[in-house]
This record gives sequence, C-alpha cells and structure tokens, in this order.
Amino acid sequence: MILNVTNLSHGFGDRAIFNNVSFRLLKGEHIGLVGANGEGKSTFMNIVTGKLMPDEGNVEWNKNVRVGYLDQHAVLEQGMTIGSVLRSAFSYLFDMENHMNEICDRLGDTSISDEEMNRMMEELGTIQDTLTNHDFYTIDAKVEEVARALGLLELSLDHDVMDLSGGQRTKVLLGKLLLEKPDILLLDEPTNYLDASHIEWLKRYLLEYENAFILISHDIPFLNSVVNIIYHMDNQELNRYVGNYDKFLEVYEMKKSQLEAAYKRQQKEIDDLKDFVARNKARVSTRNMAMSRQKKLDKMDIIELKREKPKPEFHFKNARATGKVIFETTDLIIGYDKKAPLSKPINLRMERGEKIAVVGTNGIGKTTFLKSVLDIIKPLSGKATLGDYLEIGYFEQEIKPGSNTCIEEIWEEFPSYTQYEVRSALAKCGLTTKHIESLVRVLSGGEQAKVRLCKLINRETNILLLDEPTNHLDVDAKEELKRALMEYKGGILLVCHEPEFYEGLVDKIWNLEEFSTLSV
Repeated sequence: MILNVTNLSHGFGDRAIFNNVSFRLLKGEHIGLVGANGEGKSTFMNIVTGKLMPDEGNVEWNKNVRVGYLDQHAVLEQGMTIGSVLRSAFSYLFDMENHMNEICDRLGDTSISDEEMNRMMEELGTIQDTLTNHDFYTIDAKVEEVARALGLLELSLDHDVMDLSGGQRTKVLLGKLLLEKPDILLLDEPTNYLDASHIEWLKRYLLEYENAFILISHDIPFLNSVVNIIYHMDNQELNRYVGNYDKFLEVYEMKKSQLEAAYKRQQKEIDDLKDFVARNKARVSTRNMAMSRQKKLDKMDIIELKREKPKPEFHFKNARATGKVIFETTDLIIGYDKKAPLSKPINLRMERGEKIAVVGTNGIGKTTFLKSVLDIIKPLSGKATLGDYLEIGYFEQEIKPGSNTCIEEIWEEFPSYTQYEVRSALAKCGLTTKHIESLVRVLSGGEQAKVRLCKLINRETNILLLDEPTNHLDVDAKEELKRALMEYKGGILLVCHEPEFYEGLVDKIWNLEEFSTLSV
C-alpha cells in the first residue's frame, strides 16, 4: 500500500468538509478524485501532502515513496529559465554526479588506506549504476522531448519563466513533475491551462504511466480515458468505485435509486406501524400488539436520504441591443514589448448578436487580445474600436480574492440590494448558506468562480467577454453555464480550451494562431 488515510475529519470554521473518511492507494492505481465544487478535493490533496493538518485522523505514506504534486500555486522566481526548471527534476542525480566527482578527486590521494580505497570504489560503482539506470546521460534529450510535447520548446529553453503566461508556467511545472517520474503523481486540474494537442499527449502519457496517480479534473472525457478507480466526495463522505467516471456514474445512480426505493418502502412501513399503534394502544385486547409494533419502530434503523446539493441557475440579464458593430480591430498588434510582439496585424470585426470562440495555444495572446479590445492593455500599434451602446460584462481568467465575505463581495457591486436579495443571488449560483457567509478566499476555485459569475449575471449586459470561464467549474455548473449562454440574447466573445463546451454554442471560431508571431 502506497498511502493509507484513516478516520479523517476536517473543516473550516463551522463548515465540515470530511467526517471520518478513509482512503487507500495501491501500487499502479490510477485514481480520479471527483465531486462538486467545494466538496474538498484540493483540501484532501493539501492534507495528504502535509500542507494542511487534519482536525482528526491519520495519513500514512509508505516510507520509501517519492511523491510529486502539481498544484495551481507553485512558486517560480525571476532568473529561472524553462530549461533550468525542467532540469531541476533531476537535481538528486546531479547531486550524485557531484559526489562521484568528489570521490574521483579523493582517489588520487596516496595516503588513503586500501580498505578506504575499496569502500570508495564500491560507492563509486553504485553511483555510476544509479546514474546509468536513471538515464542520467540522456537527460537533455528527455527534457527536450517533454518540452516539445507541451509546446515549450519553441519558446526556447533559455526563456525566463517570469515572462510566461499563467498557462505556460503551469506547463513548465507539469513538465518538471513528469520528468521526475515519482512513485505517485498528484495532479490538481492539470488540463486547465492545456490546449487540445497537449491534453492528448498528457492522456497518452498517463495511460502508459506504470506508477500510481491521483487526478482531480472536471474534464470528464479526459478523466474517463485515464483512470481505473473513482473516489467520490459527497456530503462529507469519500466512497470508492472501480472503473472510470461513466462506470461510477452508472453505479452511483443505481445505488441512489435503490436507496430512494428503500426509503419510500420504509416510510410506508413507519406510517402503517404508527397508524396501528395509535388505533390499538388504548384497547386492552390489542395493547400488547400495539406495544410490539412500537418496539419495532423504536429499534428501526431509519434510512436518511442525502440532501441534494443546490444546483446553479444562471440567467444573464439582457440590456438594450448594441449598435450593428460591437468592435473592430484595425492592424492591431498586441503584446508587452515592441521588440517581441505577440501578433502580426489583426483585422477582425464582431457584429451584434454574434457568439465567437477565441482559440489557440497557450501564450499566444488570447487574454491579451481580450484586454486590448477592452483597452485594459494598450496595443503596440493599430487600434481596437468599440461600437455604440455597449454594456460589457467581462469575466477574467484569474482574480486574486481579497478579504471580503461572499455577501460583502456582492453588496459592494450592488449596494441597493437587500441582504435577502444578495443571499438569494448567491444561492441561485449554487452556493450554500455556509459558503455565502464564508470569506471568498477560503472557497474552492469553483466556488470563487460562481461568486464572480453571480456579479456578471446580475448586471444588464449586451456583450460578454469571457476568459476561460469553465476553469474550476464542476459538471453541473458547466452544463448550466452553457445553457444560459445559449439562451443569452447578446454577443459573446469566449476564450475556451474545451471544444465540448463551445461546440453548439458559438457560430464562429477565431484561431489566433493565424495572427501569431510565434511558431506553433
């Protein structure tokens, strides 16, 4: 057994996340950790990696296990290059090589005894075998292979990581982790910043991965293709299912139906027993039978149905119609440095009511394009001209939350709302009372996204610019968002890396690779 978690309980304030849950990870298991936003998937990862101490319970790792964890908040610093970060995956081998060189230097010392010489020669042989077995002498080829597969090689391995986009940095961290080949991989939403071709490569990599991994992902097609065990987090419980996500869903729905049927049968039996007791307890001739029925009632294990999680309901408010042209770009060149622009001249036009997906590989400038259209970032040259009567709704890819509670966050945006209206707006986005009263920063990524969507849907708009709105959203929230966007009467400019989300929603696709100065 690689990992054994027993009797784990944890919560934040008065909000319980887990209650006495257990979990085991065996060699070679490919586990998908699933559950709605806020059920505690990332919290669980933080507990098993020691970043967070549980309130109760034990986490036991096998002593000789090497653990590799991809989280969304790893630190990269100025001066680090793509190549140096990727090569740091082999730092323990470089340390061995340094030690080997030290031994070689000492072997020239004539004062060393024969016994010490033999010991050093033996250690030298062991180190050389280890370096050979771990392909130490082909490290550069391995680094290049992974960098190419994740689309980093064309940026140059000498590129400073601080000059990369958020998605590109995640790729660098993922590449380092995969090169480390740990005994257990812990991956928290690795596909959030990956393009279709890189997701495909990661899928093949994980299918062939002989070691164990635990994967958190809301990308169901991806999850389905790489896992063989599902652990489902729901109502403070953690339950194990053998098979992929589709198999889990089938078994879960069957168990749910069986429990509901058993609950209905038991409720009928309880009603019948209570009715019999009420009618017969006062009569001498039937009192004993009534007491017998009452004892049966008292001893009965009552079946309880889990409370259904609130499902989000998104309804965007429509402002008056825009003019015919929403925006037009004229020889627009985007970027941050005139010496290294991200694009060639872009000439595009969006008209009233159009729904357009903006696609292309990470780092190509999709977010920069949106911000240039909105004049948040000044273009390097050319211009973007906005049309008339625009009421713009903008969803940014990532925003660092402040110190507000959810209620305060919405109240600041809509000061005329009553407390009831604020709570009601948040509840419609799928947040429970305890979430609503929490600080935004302690919520999961998916719950934070729902708070930001709450601001967007309660403002009248006629054009939505959405930058990766599905990142962190669970299955129910994604489905509801797609439905709401299809119903929306205004225009939509959507940056999204999930074809299954934007297919059937948009009527046009703009691929920014056509305007890119990068080789892709």
